[in-house]
Amino acid sequence: MTKPAPPNLTQLLQAWGTGDEAALEKLTELVQAELRRLARRYMAQERPGHTLQPTALINEAWVRLIDWRSVSWQNRAHFFGVSAQLMRHILVDYARRRPHLRGGAEAKRVSLESAPDLVPDGNCDLIALDDALRNLDQQDARKARIVELRFFGGLDEKEIAELLQVSSKTVQREWNKAKAWLYYELSESGKS
Repeated sequence: MTKPAPPNLTQLLQAWGTGDEAALEKLTELVQAELRRLARRYMAQERPGHTLQPTALINEAWVRLIDWRSVSWQNRAHFFGVSAQLMRHILVDYARRRPHLRGGAEAKRVSLESAPDLVPDGNCDLIALDDALRNLDQQDARKARIVELRFFGGLDEKEIAELLQVSSKTVQREWNKAKAWLYYELSESGKS
């Protein structure tokens, strides 16, 4: 007796987009581990003692994803790219709501270990990075999307190329240009 093949993620995403609630249940089981990995990655970069936990981040992302039900999902990369974008926005919104530190104390910084050459000292304030990405998006939306998918979504060049319908070489070239631009923006020379 052969075991039935697992459901195709893209098919489940498309079925969910048409309103199939059973597809959403199956989809949840399939993507939960990957969403947990993304959330843990984000939370590992946050300050110690952060009150938002990975599970809460995932739950908030799911609440927001429910509003995306009518989207025509292209594939796995599209779904996780949107999920990563939502998690990023949740964390930035959370950081913006957090009270400012008193007495001129320096805010905790977020490690950019997955892209150490992105900023001069390997660390960056999440709000500053979000502001820089918004500026990059105004100048070159594709570069900003590549940074978001690669850095926040954990997608590789091939997945990003497939999602954006460009070559892997284009993704690599645009990623390098975006890193240089962000490096400048997040360094002291970009602040003057």
